[in-house]
Amino acid sequence: MIDKFNLKINTQLYEFINNEVLQGLELDKEIFWSNFSNIVDEFNPINKKLLKKRKDIQIKINEWNKSYKGKEVDIENYKKFLVEIEYLIEEGAEFTVETTNIDPEIAYICGPQLVVPITNARYALNAVNARWGSFYDAIYGTNVLGSLPNLKKYDPKRGQDVIKYAKSYLDNFAPLKNSNWDQVKSINLENNKITFKLLSNDSTVFKNENQIVGISKNIQNNLGELILVKNNLHCRIIINNKDAIGKVDSAGISDIIFESAISTILDCEDSVATVDADDKVTAYRNWLGLMKGDLESTFTKNEKKIKRVLNENITIKTLSGENKILKGRSLMLIRNVGHLMTTPAILDNQNEEIGEGIMDGVITSVIAIHDLKKLENKNSLYNSIYIVKPKMHGPEEVAFTVKLFEKIEVMLALPINTIKIGIMDEERRTSVNLKECIREAKSRIAFINTGFLDRTGDEIHTSMLAGNFIRKADMKNATWIKSYEDRNVDIGLECGLQGKAQIGKGMWAMPDLMAEMVDQKISHPKSGANCAWVPSPTAATLHAMHYHQINVLDVQNNIIKNRNKAKLNDLLSIPILDRQNLSQEEINAEIENNAQGILGYVVRWIDQGIGCSKVPDINNIGLMEDRATCRISSQAITNWIENGLITKKQALNALKKMAIVVDQQNKEDSNYIKMSPNYNSIAFQAAKELVFEGANQPSGYTEPILHKRRLEFKSKNK
Repeated sequence: MIDKFNLKINTQLYEFINNEVLQGLELDKEIFWSNFSNIVDEFNPINKKLLKKRKDIQIKINEWNKSYKGKEVDIENYKKFLVEIEYLIEEGAEFTVETTNIDPEIAYICGPQLVVPITNARYALNAVNARWGSFYDAIYGTNVLGSLPNLKKYDPKRGQDVIKYAKSYLDNFAPLKNSNWDQVKSINLENNKITFKLLSNDSTVFKNENQIVGISKNIQNNLGELILVKNNLHCRIIINNKDAIGKVDSAGISDIIFESAISTILDCEDSVATVDADDKVTAYRNWLGLMKGDLESTFTKNEKKIKRVLNENITIKTLSGENKILKGRSLMLIRNVGHLMTTPAILDNQNEEIGEGIMDGVITSVIAIHDLKKLENKNSLYNSIYIVKPKMHGPEEVAFTVKLFEKIEVMLALPINTIKIGIMDEERRTSVNLKECIREAKSRIAFINTGFLDRTGDEIHTSMLAGNFIRKADMKNATWIKSYEDRNVDIGLECGLQGKAQIGKGMWAMPDLMAEMVDQKISHPKSGANCAWVPSPTAATLHAMHYHQINVLDVQNNIIKNRNKAKLNDLLSIPILDRQNLSQEEINAEIENNAQGILGYVVRWIDQGIGCSKVPDINNIGLMEDRATCRISSQAITNWIENGLITKKQALNALKKMAIVVDQQNKEDSNYIKMSPNYNSIAFQAAKELVFEGANQPSGYTEPILHKRRLEFKSKNK
């Protein structure tokens, strides 16, 4: 450790900041660390007080729930109680957010949003480069056509089905006059006008020629690409009759490329396992590479070495001959950790770990200055830094983050409100006070988002002692969840987020079930949300179709004009089983389903440091799992134990039974450490703690146990 200005800083982190981050920036190293120390001195104690307040409020809610358990609860009396304990804050006067210098991807381009672990450079690069994705590849490689392909060799019949599907889609995206795309023989540029020669030898044009954004020419100076737009999303039609695909297509179209992942959240939180300075430096170094534009990743695929780098911007020409630039990369946001966890990477003047969120705020911001200084391939054209802040509880905690960002801006000599904030609406105290949370951040708000899984985890933990909760699958139809999803949009629009901030929706968690996603996820733009999370670049390309079909601005305007705001009383309804009687078979199935989900995730987190991965569920369907899914599953079992529906013995038996299942599911993984038959591995002990100590975990979070056990594993396996 390095002693500097009353801080003890991990040597690796200290040298990384000095030798890599601050290089090329007009920031003195000594002044930087002195200011960092001042921020820690000011904000660390406040952070602790806020966490104590969470704990005190939870104790009072537990007492209330115990006293009213099994009784009819008057909602007005309940709200009065929540106001008294400062859980529920009275809404103030109407206001409109004042955010400025917002990039188009936030302000008015509606589309898919990727979330990717920052610790995996290859995944991060893939996500940022997923601004553009092949529609042909997305159809061919998934079950959108009703089946999966044989990946060992190309299937020409399937290829033709892909082309047919894609051209049928173009008929809706960019219709032709008196014809369809499957009738096109050639696409021509004549006198600065796009025309289509048909198989019948007739000619036609677009119904709406305003959709044409521009073109690019090939080496032979022929038309090589036609760029169209709908609802601010671009589509690139690649023309190459020499290509293997293009030469079998009547129009010579070799690919159709959609503008896909409009924005990407580089995640330092739920999808990573960063428990010490080594892990944090890995995360920060990848963020640095992205901000400087020089991040690389080399890997071997099919015995070939492949190097990934960031895409360049795309230059096209308008029909009038002017150059036009299309961004080649997704707009990058960085998700910091919340207020709860501390980090051993830096100790304060009391020799205690500092708040990890404070460290994230300073370091991710100073790294982002490298982008602000760039002249080409900039992430933010408006010189903004976008930080998504998760797991805040109510307006007071949002205000704390805003003040922290203000101090960071002063420390780094940045203009006020350079650092924008994304508020994750995933804790109950934030949901019920969302308007006041937004008010606290009204000058820098750029994002609100619903997170069903974390929000459900907090729903269970908050009312842990109110009774047995309904099953996890039934939660999506609960009264509170409908109000939660609608209120997020209602309040966002009420506060003037339209055109100034994203209103986001949650993740599609089944990356292999793309046909189902195409069928169902259109509900997100229909809800008035201008972005929604997807699990992969391919999913982003397919989800982009929904934003072609739905003009989110029109939906939002209709909500503003016609919809009554979802009710707070509904949001506060507690989803307990009540009179619903479950059979023993149903109870066993539920606890085993949750136990399997916990173990499948935890065993990779503890033993391999993998914070997010596709984990097979109890039915062997691959699900994208992160700490949020672990939180809801563990809290669900804890709740049933606490309220007497099941015993600890039943839960333990389910964990042991599912450990065998998870061991079998991972038998091909050479790095996997079995949990059965001894059930004494660190991972299995972590899973037991999550269940049996779940009622005592702050807000039901999994981080304290996971971090402790991962550090234990790393210590024993140096």
